[in-house]
Amino acid sequence: MSALPNDAPAYRPMRTGDLENVCAIEQRIYAFPWSLGNFADSLAAGYVCTVMECAGTIVGYGILTAVAGEAHLLNLSIDAPWQGRGLGRALLLQHIDLARSHDARILLLEVRPSNAAARALYEQTGFERIASRRGYYPAEKGREDALVMVLRL
Repeated sequence: MSALPNDAPAYRPMRTGDLENVCAIEQRIYAFPWSLGNFADSLAAGYVCTVMECAGTIVGYGILTAVAGEAHLLNLSIDAPWQGRGLGRALLLQHIDLARSHDARILLLEVRPSNAAARALYEQTGFERIASRRGYYPAEKGREDALVMVLRL
């Protein structure tokens, strides 16, 4: 894994004006991306929606909910040209801090079993597998299960 870019990443709340760029990233990196409506609904619902910028360019984003001592990481993504530089780890750590700042005691997430890079990142960060959700994700040939992982904060 390469070092972070010379310009340290900056984090800020996602704004409606960011949605076009965020959706473009989502379309580039996922076969079954979130829609503009998914992101707009997350903003409208008051979820913790964050963008990561390097040199003023949005390179990643995350969506987190937090209620009643639990946080749920719904989306954590780094644009393809920026992957492999440690930015995913930095963005994940930022969201762990955000979960703590919302008084969460645990952070939950789902991940595709086929997403080996994400699974490795979560495991290296201390997440543990606690369950699976059958047929959770759309896939090219039907559905794919999700691994449910937890980090105790």
